[in-house]
Amino acid sequence: MTSAWTLTDGHAGNRRQADALARALGLEAREWTLQSQKPWRWLAPRRLPGAHRAFGASFAAALSQPPAIAIGCGRQGALATRLARENGARAVQILDPRMPPRHWDVVVAPQHDGLQGDNVITLHGSLHPVDDLWLAAARREFATFAALPAPRTALLLGGSSAHARFDDALFESLLGQVERLVRHEGGSILATASRRTPATVQVRLRDRFARVPGVVWCGEADGANPYAGLLGWADRIVCTADSVNMLSEAAATLAPVFVGGVERIDGRPRQFLDSLFGLGRIRFFDAGGDNTLGKSTLESIAPMPMDVTPLRETARVAALVQARL
Repeated sequence: MTSAWTLTDGHAGNRRQADALARALGLEAREWTLQSQKPWRWLAPRRLPGAHRAFGASFAAALSQPPAIAIGCGRQGALATRLARENGARAVQILDPRMPPRHWDVVVAPQHDGLQGDNVITLHGSLHPVDDLWLAAARREFATFAALPAPRTALLLGGSSAHARFDDALFESLLGQVERLVRHEGGSILATASRRTPATVQVRLRDRFARVPGVVWCGEADGANPYAGLLGWADRIVCTADSVNMLSEAAATLAPVFVGGVERIDGRPRQFLDSLFGLGRIRFFDAGGDNTLGKSTLESIAPMPMDVTPLRETARVAALVQARL
């Protein structure tokens, strides 16, 4: 049997979590990007008659020789791991499957999901590969960033979502404050946009930092994605509050992390933010608007030394998964 499969819908955040856990377990995994058929596309991870055909003939045939461990992330992955388990694999589901956890051997869920069960492992945030070795490799791969003037400010921009209500005013304020800070210090910028960052904001990002030393990446047209290098070389990180994955990875670095747009976040992502504030791992960045949260200002963060304890959950979770399997 192949030692492991990772099973996701192909979304970057889901793939990254499944891959990170497989690597942390020391497994050589076959990666499946699931193309689900109707009606399972809507009903996963519910098990209906004929579900073994939910992901096409190739996956159905592969189930006759299942892996030792199947690692899924997201709803489609959860159905696929159920099917693999029925054929002899041990099944690990990442993220709350919205079904009783007993259908899997182990369920790994963010603490802010509130899922409980004898086979449930909880963590702060999300799984990812960021640790000392990963950061060192990132610095080697993007060694040219060493020549950029310090302090290097990594700026990570996301966008609106079901739980994040961002507008142009927030982005404009954040970009303006970071630009003034970098110019005042004589440092450099390491900036990236995400798929959710509005095109108009990407244009302003380029314009704001066109004459500032550093790197601005908004997509494949800008060349290879330097995200790993941004995390590896950052002296501090400023990021928007919308992405649990992005915040989890920023919090795993050795850099202080400042977060903008916190007051625009609700639901479970806000619970995650509150837990990071409670741990002292992130601080408010004043990106305009309500200042009743006691946010940091430009004047206070510019010279601020911070003792940082990286938040790294992947190795701990992998050890618990290995013990349970």
